[in-house]
Amino acid sequence: MAATLQAAIAAHRFGLGEPDLAPIGSDAQGWLLQQIGPADVQRGDALPDAAEGLRRHDAYLKALRERGSGTSAAMADARPFEQRFVEHFRALVQADQSARLSTAATTLRPFAERLALFWSNHFTVSSVKGAARGLVGAFEREAIRPHIAGSFQQLLLASTRHATMLRYLDNALSAGPNSRFVARLARRQADGMVPRITGLNENLAREVLELHTLGVDGGYTQADVTAFAAVLTGWRAPRLPRGDETSFFDATWHEPGTKTVLGKRYREGPQALHDVLNDLSTHPSTARFVATKLARHFVADEPPPTLVDRLARTFRDSAGHLPALYSELVKAPEAWLPQPAKLKTPEEFVISTARALRAGDMMFTRGRDAGVALMGQPVQRAPSPAGWPDRAEEWLGPDALWKRLEWATRVGERAGRLVDARALGVTAFGPMWSASSARHVERAADGPQALTLLLMAPEFQRR
Repeated sequence: MAATLQAAIAAHRFGLGEPDLAPIGSDAQGWLLQQIGPADVQRGDALPDAAEGLRRHDAYLKALRERGSGTSAAMADARPFEQRFVEHFRALVQADQSARLSTAATTLRPFAERLALFWSNHFTVSSVKGAARGLVGAFEREAIRPHIAGSFQQLLLASTRHATMLRYLDNALSAGPNSRFVARLARRQADGMVPRITGLNENLAREVLELHTLGVDGGYTQADVTAFAAVLTGWRAPRLPRGDETSFFDATWHEPGTKTVLGKRYREGPQALHDVLNDLSTHPSTARFVATKLARHFVADEPPPTLVDRLARTFRDSAGHLPALYSELVKAPEAWLPQPAKLKTPEEFVISTARALRAGDMMFTRGRDAGVALMGQPVQRAPSPAGWPDRAEEWLGPDALWKRLEWATRVGERAGRLVDARALGVTAFGPMWSASSARHVERAADGPQALTLLLMAPEFQRR
């Protein structure tokens, strides 16, 4: 395979797109391998950490309660609580979105950045949930980006125990049915009756098993979900952090006694969570589930079984060492087939456009997402804990394609006279740039139309 073709595949399939393949050089695999490491520090001013986000939540709720006890302006504000809540945190959410997009558009390590985006989607938290609003960016910066080149166990532990995940999946309010906290609640009943209070929430336990580790067919049962939820009781996010503490173990909320998860017994206490996550991270089902998702993201919607087998074996043999997994992926012949098989998501489309136009972070200033939401993928607002879909069929509806064309047309109108789209097709895609696409761009009536045709070309839409 010609080196220039390898460079094009490295830039667009493994990376986030480049305007010029020349800097990649003749060793495309080496260019990718040297990027493996923790993700870049995000671009942005005064981006809050999780502790600051929790403080802002607490301050806002206190202010609402204080105003609600009066009869003046607060009582005159007839807007629904949810609307006021969203608007109050809008600037913070937009700053996080802008930081994510700007970093991806400007990084010199696009493979590492794509991995950070992949893992952020694997361990989804979403600002759709009010309790996570204003905390999603901090989660990505603290739980995901520093750990993408460590072990899967480290990544799993950091994400599961982070305050944003605990709040997003309601574990911060999960109490053991036999915990001291629930016993106190029962004693407080004025009529002396003991209500059936369980307080146990299984959301986080279920999603860790189904979405983060074993997969839906990974061999766990409902009993395992309930037992794991009991292990997780007591892990909470403070309403008002002390210093930098954003999650902690509260023994009074913890379900006492041993728990059995996947046939193994775990003693009560905070160490049990670490032990369960360690065992899940080395489980054969986790190896196959992660290998399949990684191969699907980078290679094909239906990844080659041989590649999945090798990735799963590397995961098992290395005890989940992620750099070993990435190296195996980069060296896999199946990952270098010249025919693009993946369709860019709206976010990837916008990021790769910014990189192709050398726009830096200009497209994402003032808290804008540059139109990602209008194309159906609002940044950091996945509709469920499953994250955004990674198959072309989910993004190929007629309305979705029409919105892409509308967006590309607007970009063409703004930048088409500043960019030579005909030359860009050659420098950005090399031998991947087909004669058909080149001919269509060449015959464009003007610069704006030429850039629009480039952005909608199959080579640009797929990777």
